[in-house]
Amino acid sequence: MAAQQKVRVAIVGLGFGAEFIPIYQNHPQAEMYAICQRSQQKLDQLGDAFGVAKRYTKFADLLADPQVDAIHINTPIPDHASQSLAGLKAGKHVACTVPMATRVEECRSIVEAQRASGKHYMMMETVVYSREFLFVKQLYERGELGRLQFLRGSHLQEMAGWPGYWEGLPPMHYATHCVSPCLCLPGKLAESVVCHGSGRISDALTSKYGSPFAVETATFKMRDSELCAEVTRSLFETARQYIESFDVYADKVSYEWPRIEHEPAVLHRGEKPERVEVPDFADRLPEGIRRFTTKGVYDAKETQHLSFLQGSGHGGSHPHLAHEFISAIAAGRSPLPDAATSANWTMTGICAHQSAMKGGERVAIPQL
Repeated sequence: MAAQQKVRVAIVGLGFGAEFIPIYQNHPQAEMYAICQRSQQKLDQLGDAFGVAKRYTKFADLLADPQVDAIHINTPIPDHASQSLAGLKAGKHVACTVPMATRVEECRSIVEAQRASGKHYMMMETVVYSREFLFVKQLYERGELGRLQFLRGSHLQEMAGWPGYWEGLPPMHYATHCVSPCLCLPGKLAESVVCHGSGRISDALTSKYGSPFAVETATFKMRDSELCAEVTRSLFETARQYIESFDVYADKVSYEWPRIEHEPAVLHRGEKPERVEVPDFADRLPEGIRRFTTKGVYDAKETQHLSFLQGSGHGGSHPHLAHEFISAIAAGRSPLPDAATSANWTMTGICAHQSAMKGGERVAIPQL
């Protein structure tokens, strides 16, 4: 892509997706070209509010527009795989909110379509661009942590009241927020997984997907590594303040995520705990989008998206995600995570649920 040419982006889905409109508008290498939403009223409301002229109510019409270089999908989970595939086959770069898919076959198809198209695919995994992960990654790359020994992730969230497709969803089908940091920090892929389900949700919820478990806990082995990691997920009927966390245990220094929101993180230097304030990493971003690490697109008088009411805006990750997607396209390099990595992070959860439904059998994760 020519240095002077901006990447023309279309956002599909304008609930959570609206958070990214001003980020792309203020990114020096992007043009916020179009928005897509089935509701004409909501489409026009947001289009007028943000000054986006090109608007589509039909996804197929957006894909047919030759001016669209890249699409950023923020639609319900059941649509992720089919829309990502359609976008790649239409010759568009694709970014998609998590998870990539809910079936192994869908993950495989997206990887194959990405390779065939020559376009980029990036799963927009927030945790690996959160300030907490960037802080730990910095410590690890500087050698301060030492040799990694074990990693643990946890994502506990009550989804009552969210859109209906969430009801009864197997917890590990939405596990990338706790799987990804455990794999991304050491730069490894998951090889196999053992998972156990615990507790029960109501029959009404169980009937939606056939998954009875209130909590699923998995341990997975990493390929070409001595490391294992453990992740825990819950979605319904388990009392806990929202937490999306990871802990890193190493031989010199270990890191533990705060157990209560807004409390400081803890570094353990040997056996001595040290409370630390995690810094923001906005200075790594183009100046025009730095402010979006600490606030959403709405002012205090308007409704914030649930990502800001629960989880403090995903750790300031939104502008980092957009910047990685756009800069990868502009530079002609693979984004992090690319299609194969996104598939591995997603399939770890899918295969974990398969293991839980088989009473804890070890399940090999397909290597793409």
